[in-house]
Amino acid sequence: MALKGNLRDFSLTQLLNLIHLARKNGILHLENATTKAWLGFREGKLAYGGLNLEENSLVAILYRGKRINAAHYRTIKEKSGSMSDKELGLLLVNAGYLNQQEIVQNIQVYLVRLVHRLFLWEDGNFHFENDAPLPKGKILVRINLENLIMDGTRQLRELDQLKDEIPSLDIALKFCDHPGASVRNLRLNQEEWKVISFINPKNSMKKIAEAVKLNDIEMRKIAFGLIQAGVVEMVKPDGYSAKRTINIGIPHTNPAEQTSLIKRIIQRIRSL
Repeated sequence: MALKGNLRDFSLTQLLNLIHLARKNGILHLENATTKAWLGFREGKLAYGGLNLEENSLVAILYRGKRINAAHYRTIKEKSGSMSDKELGLLLVNAGYLNQQEIVQNIQVYLVRLVHRLFLWEDGNFHFENDAPLPKGKILVRINLENLIMDGTRQLRELDQLKDEIPSLDIALKFCDHPGASVRNLRLNQEEWKVISFINPKNSMKKIAEAVKLNDIEMRKIAFGLIQAGVVEMVKPDGYSAKRTINIGIPHTNPAEQTSLIKRIIQRIRSL
């Protein structure tokens, strides 16, 4: 099966569906302007994957999944040397630090999240290397593609709906002068508070997403929720330039705007 082209013409969900139905073995390579990615398959199931911009070793996956802390990550990485993931996994199991199921689950979570990130690529070249051998020494898993394909379809549908509401992430956000009544019952999670801390007419949503490490759909979700709650509104970026450093806080144009962002929103909620 020769698969080669651009994601503009053939989406990742369509590629995964073909690989699933044909029960293919091999590696799917994807590349956009900044990133290279690869997904390995055995008998039509996802077994392996990674990005060129991040480490995908077992110890890095365990650290990213918060299964080990930074100190353990450095120690294991230093002592494991040239040890393969399989050898390191066996060592961790024999030492009683993790069991086999926990290791496999962490790898599966990493791969599923990786594919979810790749679903957001609207442009990029791809080619499928049929029957290409998967890397030796890696711990290979078996993830059914059916659920991933459904997730991708749902994610893209949700993104299309959010794009109707928020056409571009080059738009900025500002706090509403008169917050809506629903602000009384507003409950924000950690990521939403992080976004709040960067809201500034000089910061586009794209810059905020980069600063808080959110993908396109995550940023749009949070922004749409805050807009619906009457907390913020969309505005044209004030002197925005893609090369500018992100500004934390709001312009110091008057005393009311010199208080912290979180303090301002709390004060407004209490004043309703």
